[in-house]
Amino acid sequence: MKKYVIIVAGGKGLRMGGEIPKQFIPVKGKPVLMRTLEAFYAYDNQIELIVVLPVAQQDYWKQLCVQYGFTLPHRIADGGETRFHSVRNGLRLVDGEGIVGVHDGVRPFVSQEVIASCYDMAALKHAVIPVIDVVETVRHIVSAEDSETVPRDCYKLVQTPQVFTTEVLKRAYAQEYIPAFTDDASVVEALGLPVYLVAGNRENIKLTTPFDLKVAEVLI
Repeated sequence: MKKYVIIVAGGKGLRMGGEIPKQFIPVKGKPVLMRTLEAFYAYDNQIELIVVLPVAQQDYWKQLCVQYGFTLPHRIADGGETRFHSVRNGLRLVDGEGIVGVHDGVRPFVSQEVIASCYDMAALKHAVIPVIDVVETVRHIVSAEDSETVPRDCYKLVQTPQVFTTEVLKRAYAQEYIPAFTDDASVVEALGLPVYLVAGNRENIKLTTPFDLKVAEVLI
């Protein structure tokens, strides 16, 4: 089956506190987004890489590719108003039957094992996401003055890539957008389809804050 990955990279980097969008920030001499693309190319050098970027950032990305000698083949789709609309735009570049993953551009440390598990199981189960255990105590806010502990064993933290058959994901993204669509799994679940879980890797963090960049340098 043909494999695709849609790398969603539309962040403005506001929580990073700088002017450079977080996906372009260099970590140990290379922009984060390039490291993310390399992770999927290392998994399968035949996978079709689709990068979703805001139109205003596309020229800058092309300049970075020249500056860093980045030559991995990839196509670019226009970012949308929300993540939902960005993924929908990326899906327009997906042709025919196959398996398609959706991954955050600022998650460069997804392991090869996790990528393989997601794609292998999606071929069988149609909708798969990686998750990790909640290791800290979780409290539910009942009201402005009341909260309660909830059993953390009942919860998982969701990562990407979230991987689906192309038929399922395209059908899901043909729906009208609602704010409850916070990730691809929630869009697929709105069709009434089950989503299956595989073990993620704890290093697969989303680089969002300056602290995350320090962690990234250590991981590299």
